[in-house]
Amino acid sequence: MRLSETRDLFVSRFEFPVDRNEVIERVGDIEIDAPTGEAERIGTILDRSEQNTFASSEELQDLIITFVGDQYIGRKFYDDRGSTLQSDLDEVSF
Repeated sequence: MRLSETRDLFVSRFEFPVDRNEVIERVGDIEIDAPTGEAERIGTILDRSEQNTFASSEELQDLIITFVGDQYIGRKFYDDRGSTLQSDLDEVSF
């Protein structure tokens, strides 16, 4: 399953608010595919948080997005706006 599909999964499987244990019991074994690296299970991702109740599917999906591993991140530390380091401000490129 893709990360972007989790909200639809949560809407179809739960009535909110929902308890963390119920989420883990019903969908905890579902894997979320990662762009790089290994997929992670929803239960594994939820274990990184201390939140016990979710008021909405959006809140649950936001938590999942917040706690996924590094394999879901593009180029780490990439900044397409350029660097703001002082040493870079002194350099001029033509």
